[in-house]
Amino acid sequence: MLRPPLRPLAGRSDLFSVSVGAAAEYLRGAYPHELGDVTFLLASMPTSAQHGDGIDRWSIDREARKIVLYRVPVQRLTRLHMNDDLHRRMAAESCTFQAAAEYLGLDPWDLDLGGHDPH
Repeated sequence: MLRPPLRPLAGRSDLFSVSVGAAAEYLRGAYPHELGDVTFLLASMPTSAQHGDGIDRWSIDREARKIVLYRVPVQRLTRLHMNDDLHRRMAAESCTFQAAAEYLGLDPWDLDLGGHDPH
């Protein structure tokens, strides 16, 4: 049985979705006890007032066990070395990793992705 062919990635929103999804699955695998049941969601923009010195790239709700990444701020406000698909994907992945680190209460550089064992 064959499935219908997948439609090609149509644009930046598709690339963002795929990039965040891949990074989220990788992080769930690296931190199955801490992130295994955390939902990673996508939204265009934050709906509530921002804090700090700019527009939030993500929000975290530990009680609901969810992380929301905001596509427009990530794509439009992140300074890229080069504005191409590779660097846009890297920006989306970087924000996903930073959000997960914040959720875990870690510095992003402290994420041990080579063999995390919380015990």
